[in-house]
Amino acid sequence: MTTTTPTAGPSGSVLPTPDELGVVLTDESTAGDGSTAPGVPLASLVRLALRRNPRRAHLLVSTVLAKHVPTVPAVALLAGEALGARVADVLDGGARLDAEAATRLRAVLDLQQQADTATDSGNVSDALHRAATTLRTDLAAVRPTLPDVLVLGFAETATALGATVAEALGAGYLHSTRHDPPGATPAAGFDEAHSHATAHRLLPTEDDWLPADGTVVLVDDELSTGATARATIRALHAVAPQRQWVVAALVDLRSDEDVAATEALATELGAPVAVVALGRGRVALPDGLTDTAAELVAAVAAPLTTAPADLAPGREPTSDGRPVPAPPRASRPGAVTVVTARPTAVDRTGTPAARVRTPRTDVEGIAADLARVLTSEAGVVPDRVLVLGAEEHIATPLAIADALRRRSTADVRSSTSTRSPVAVFDDPAWPIRSGIRHRSHDVTVDGPGERYAYNVHGFDAVVVVPEPGTTQAALEGPDGLLDVLAAVTSRVVLVDSALEPAGAPESAPRPLTGPSFGSYEPDEVTWLLQDLADAALEADTADRERAIQLEGANYAESLPVEYVPSESYEELYRDALGRSADRIAEAVGIVTDLVLRDRPNAVLVSLARAGTPVGILMRRWAEQQRGVRLQHYTASIVRGVGIDETALRWLAAHHDASQVVFVDGWTGKGAITRELTDALDRFAASDGVRFGDELAVLADPAGCTPLHGTRDDYLVPSACLNSTVSGLVSRTVFNRAWTPEGTLHGAKQYRELGARDHSRSFVATIAERFAAVRPRVDAALASDGGPASRAVDWRGMRTVEAIGAEYGITDLHLVKPGVGETTRVLLRRVPWQVLVRDPEDVDIAHVVALARERGVPVVTRPDLSYSCVGLIHPLGSRVSDTGTDPAADTGDTAATTGADA
Repeated sequence: MTTTTPTAGPSGSVLPTPDELGVVLTDESTAGDGSTAPGVPLASLVRLALRRNPRRAHLLVSTVLAKHVPTVPAVALLAGEALGARVADVLDGGARLDAEAATRLRAVLDLQQQADTATDSGNVSDALHRAATTLRTDLAAVRPTLPDVLVLGFAETATALGATVAEALGAGYLHSTRHDPPGATPAAGFDEAHSHATAHRLLPTEDDWLPADGTVVLVDDELSTGATARATIRALHAVAPQRQWVVAALVDLRSDEDVAATEALATELGAPVAVVALGRGRVALPDGLTDTAAELVAAVAAPLTTAPADLAPGREPTSDGRPVPAPPRASRPGAVTVVTARPTAVDRTGTPAARVRTPRTDVEGIAADLARVLTSEAGVVPDRVLVLGAEEHIATPLAIADALRRRSTADVRSSTSTRSPVAVFDDPAWPIRSGIRHRSHDVTVDGPGERYAYNVHGFDAVVVVPEPGTTQAALEGPDGLLDVLAAVTSRVVLVDSALEPAGAPESAPRPLTGPSFGSYEPDEVTWLLQDLADAALEADTADRERAIQLEGANYAESLPVEYVPSESYEELYRDALGRSADRIAEAVGIVTDLVLRDRPNAVLVSLARAGTPVGILMRRWAEQQRGVRLQHYTASIVRGVGIDETALRWLAAHHDASQVVFVDGWTGKGAITRELTDALDRFAASDGVRFGDELAVLADPAGCTPLHGTRDDYLVPSACLNSTVSGLVSRTVFNRAWTPEGTLHGAKQYRELGARDHSRSFVATIAERFAAVRPRVDAALASDGGPASRAVDWRGMRTVEAIGAEYGITDLHLVKPGVGETTRVLLRRVPWQVLVRDPEDVDIAHVVALARERGVPVVTRPDLSYSCVGLIHPLGSRVSDTGTDPAADTGDTAATTGADA
């Protein structure tokens, strides 16, 4: 524990440090089930506080839970995901949280302690966010999917922790609750003897909420004795016997007798009961601690802030010591700004495995609106922002806080109100330095009462995210949460969220981020897509070709089987990346600076999926080389359909449409450029919102956009691969059976290919060259000839028309010019021929290799304006001089995407 100089209390009493009280935490190196596992020191996870509770004198306050102590959101999410990784290791024998990962976790927690004590915590907080987010993404790369597992979180403290563990496992989730909604009939209930509020209930909406002969994982923040967990297991096992039980906690403090009791329970039930934790040890309490704690609380504890009797910030009492009455709230600095949110689902009714990795509401939209509201007209952002949840409602506020942190330069923390009456000691040796008291606003089984929030003082703004369905009126009044907060902060923002009815379809857009979707870090890109993980969409390549050419199907209605490249092909990719990294970095710099020249606050929207890594690179260039933080989304565009209009409506609702710039990797013949223009024209006519139709690309051999890094037709190495260089995400899907009207287009992710994923390393390799190529970028922009030098001439379409005429191809969609498009022909279509300008050109070595692998003729054409052109055979015609039927050649196929299909 931290030791500081003792502080004198209001009555002159001296406040001892936790060490001086004789409370001792001792680490142990083994997990609770006896297996050796790398652990985290208890002091990195908890700190001692004293309760205002006669049942129990002390409280171990978690520093990673975002409950009592405001926490960097990424750290709280990391703690849950690390615990989930440890559970997964127990369930499948893996080694996700191995010694190396545990060492990185400890380093993050060490950095958190620095952030909590630093005078200027902003820079340390930035480093902490990055380190935690990177480790989160790395752990997600080895996530399992365990649908026969139910995770049960304990209210109120472990509801978000349980949700994060469930997401890490891909398991169903339910948490206990003290809420008392009208007409609710508990499926089960139990008591937690040492808690301030003991009664727990389970309110699942589904009858089959417990798996049959499956695995149930109980999640709590702390195991003191394990008695509550054992009682819960015994009760639930009587309802539905399970194959295995797991108890997971941040810290395991059980005695030898408690461990033996858990082992005896396993014997009694005939089912193993494993216990896992991030940290394990013992807490030794001195005799008489209850009396000592009560005396200290009475003598030294600081008062809690209430309203309006307490002083508002900066106001002095009158000469007789009475506080100055607070003015009407609307005229005070803490006047409430309201941000309206979409309906929000709650986990206390149960979240199935299929939806556990989907946000419970439009987290990204709320965060975008908050970032705008919190920024002044002069562009000033608050230094410190707290996102405050309410009691059991922790997971969604935590997710909103993390999303806001990614969009803002503010130091954003997250915590929630609580039932726990904790003593406030304004001393660095103690974790609870300040507090507020307000009335409860939820309907619970134990009725109304007082609630508390701690360490909320000192923030420039507090964002309140109450339980869904809570009215603003319920939070107002002399002892309401909003009025109390107005006394301690200059800005209060309320997120007003409706409650999603049970069983309601999740039709409202809920954009996705890593690590829940894709393999990129969440800072890099927000996916304006829905996850179609459960959809059976893959089809044989020859069948897809027939459906597309002969039956009028759209290519986006199904997915080809994802191509798994051979080692020799991956070697071609690595060679191409090493050879062209500088050239790609330069093109990234040029096109990004062209965008920033006209739109310094641009919102990048890449066209999934070939545009996605390019958008990430442009975002990095802007931040690393120009000091500008841009928002980056990726959305679906489908030839014959247009860009996803639901995504456009979401963008228009949360951003200035005039600042949106669409991004892709390269142009082929310009078909997608025209598709984009036509789609945006239709949207402007239907919705009255005009987006700019200029497309920013690295390479524009088609001559169809002024926003390009070059017009040379050369290899963008990401074109060599599919999902394994695009965040492990499939090409996008537009299929009304899976993407109904009003919903986002969809995609799947291929976590099983994680071991071969190059997505992040591709971006890192290019970004490492930014500093070296910056002088060339500066010189190119300085010598830029202006609009005339970048004029659109549609040279690519003229070339395609000439080739179509020469080969008798009337459907020009079957002519795919350029190295990127030719690669796609070979990977996902039934190719006829490949035309190359120079078969020895190293930039098309992978094209020649793929053609040979698939038995496709390679024809040398020195007169080509492109480095190569891929021809898809029109079905019913000859494929080659040998008369091979293209539909009979299923080959070794894959899905690439990008916009130009």
